[in-house]
Amino acid sequence: MPNTAPATQQFSDVGLNNELLKSLKEAGYQQMTPVQAMSLPLVLRGDDVVVQAQTGSGKTAVFALGILAKLYTLYCYFVC
Repeated sequence: MPNTAPATQQFSDVGLNNELLKSLKEAGYQQMTPVQAMSLPLVLRGDDVVVQAQTGSGKTAVFALGILAKLYTLYCYFVC
């Protein structure tokens, strides 16, 4: 994978649902870090991703957002 971030740096550009976007905004997240911009679209697409970056770069948020997005999709499939 190239070591440059894609043009998009906004969480709203990667297809997260409105509930997650609202929670991110309330938590103070304004835009993605370069690590998040490179890996979150892949995670949301369902790809296997290995990320190596320094502490504080946003790796854990990518992991958590991928899980939460999938859980929300499953929840809506059965409940919404």
